[in-house]
Amino acid sequence: MRFKGLDLNLLVAFSVLMDTRSVSRAAEQLNLSQPAMSAALGRLRDYFGDDLLVLQGKRMFPTPYAESLVPMVQDTLRRIDALITTSTSFDPATSQRVFRLIASDYITAAVIAPLSRRLAHVAPGIRLEAVLPSDGSADLIAQGAFDLLITPEEFINPGQPAELLFEERHVIVGWKNNPVFAGEVTLEDVLRAGHVGIQMGNQRTSAFADSIMEKLGHFRRMEMTASSFTVVPWLIIETNRLALMHERLARVMARMFPLAIAPIPFEFPAMREMMQFNHARSADEGLAWLRGELRRDSKLD
Repeated sequence: MRFKGLDLNLLVAFSVLMDTRSVSRAAEQLNLSQPAMSAALGRLRDYFGDDLLVLQGKRMFPTPYAESLVPMVQDTLRRIDALITTSTSFDPATSQRVFRLIASDYITAAVIAPLSRRLAHVAPGIRLEAVLPSDGSADLIAQGAFDLLITPEEFINPGQPAELLFEERHVIVGWKNNPVFAGEVTLEDVLRAGHVGIQMGNQRTSAFADSIMEKLGHFRRMEMTASSFTVVPWLIIETNRLALMHERLARVMARMFPLAIAPIPFEFPAMREMMQFNHARSADEGLAWLRGELRRDSKLD
């Protein structure tokens, strides 16, 4: 489709080119051949009367004019996406929609996996794409690149709408043959044991539970750290290590690993897990349906 002489599909190509700054990577992302992507860049250059991307050494860099176009093109694509995805009659039983989610492996294992199993029966055409959070997750939501970010409250962007998914308790987990579970687990037991902790992203950000322990002044001996919540059981079985784990994830993992679960023996705040989306999708009936389904599958029995 053309608007004032511009093929609107070229706006998508422009956005990906600005993001990747590479003709070959943009072609791969859009499932195009490299010659087709080069041709699209040529048509963009002709239309705007600017080089847009220039080669310096072995890398391509956007021109100042191209940089000025980026926010306007991204906003246009967000609005078009909102127009297309907003429907007065979303029917999950017949919809072929793809929802793109940003969620930790904990959320994927404890909430998204059971949801996907149920959707296979009640909404077989719906497809879910889940990627792990990164330091730029909030920006991806603001850009409209993803539908939903599921994250603890402290990581949400105050400039975009967010809703509570659930409040999560944490528990102590360990190998079921760990002698500490022979009786009631005490604070002294927790502080005496070696632990497995979680640090996330390039900034090595501590997980909610580990951060709270530091704020409470309960310093533990960390014998292992990992960047994934779901690998923790592998690091505690057949050892006397302990870990603080989300209750929902602990219940899932205890069905698959020889784990023991105990309550935390001191006051510990609940974690507020939020769902954040772009304000342009506020009236998106399909996204509202998905948020409701996530709430349903996140309820504890």
